[in-house]
Amino acid sequence: MSASLPTPAVRVRLIGAPTDIGASMRGASMAPEALRVAGLVPALTRLGLDVRDGGNLQGPPNPEHAPQQGYRHLPECVQWNRAAYHEVGEALRQGAVPLLMGGDHSLAIGSISAVAAHCRATGRDLRVIWLDAHADFNTPDLTPSGNLHGMPVAVLCGHGPEALRHLASPTHDVPALQAHELRLIGVRSVDPLERHFVHGQGLDVFDMRSLDEQGMRRVMEQALMGVGERTHLHISFDVDFLDPDIAPGVGTPVRGGPSYREAQLCMEMLADTGRIGSVDVMELNPARDIQNRTAELVVDLLESLFGKSTLMRARP
Repeated sequence: MSASLPTPAVRVRLIGAPTDIGASMRGASMAPEALRVAGLVPALTRLGLDVRDGGNLQGPPNPEHAPQQGYRHLPECVQWNRAAYHEVGEALRQGAVPLLMGGDHSLAIGSISAVAAHCRATGRDLRVIWLDAHADFNTPDLTPSGNLHGMPVAVLCGHGPEALRHLASPTHDVPALQAHELRLIGVRSVDPLERHFVHGQGLDVFDMRSLDEQGMRRVMEQALMGVGERTHLHISFDVDFLDPDIAPGVGTPVRGGPSYREAQLCMEMLADTGRIGSVDVMELNPARDIQNRTAELVVDLLESLFGKSTLMRARP
């Protein structure tokens, strides 16, 4: 009897995006290095993954300007998102799982646009799990701040500046995401006009009341319903998804988020699908952290996302 060949290790490509160009507060630009210092590479390597750190993307500095025509730092944000689009797309073409280390959450426009283009090219179904305290569905008509980190979901769904909407399809005005491809989990801070706009789009939103009433297990079962062998699962993890009592190092903390155990269960259930194809980690802000505590927690949760389990019994 011939011995079976060993299964190749899953390849993970780390991509740093050191910018807070779209944020309301400075500091997220330091996050990629904080995750490295917290031991992300050895932690994932111990799980048997083939981890390669591709270094940091390059882009313009934060000019700290006021909004212009409803958007703050739009030209600079476009440059950073084009860089993210290129590097995430290249990692996917090489068969790796890109892990984009932000930076602020506006970078998800480039990341998810690349994932959407890859799914269309390969005939795969896309499911985006958006873990966030905020819906990120603002537009200039809904918010005076113009901060693009509050707009990425809206832009990805076709509402926003042309230069960002068209990253994945420059010649066609086709949104990167359709409503049925997206699940928002942990939302608990939404502007009144933004809430009305979200309701009009038909998005699946599992807010904190859903988590309180149903529990994390039931919410994740619903969010992952329909995920199958042809699904590419993208996780966009805004660290302010977590309760600030356990994760103080974020720019826009909102009380009442998931606990450590709820977050662990969320990550383990995502890992159980076996379908994770790309990940964003966004809005970690070391300038507001305590001795890199939040970065260490994020590394712990990413270990669970990539397969570390607290189960003593066999996996189902």
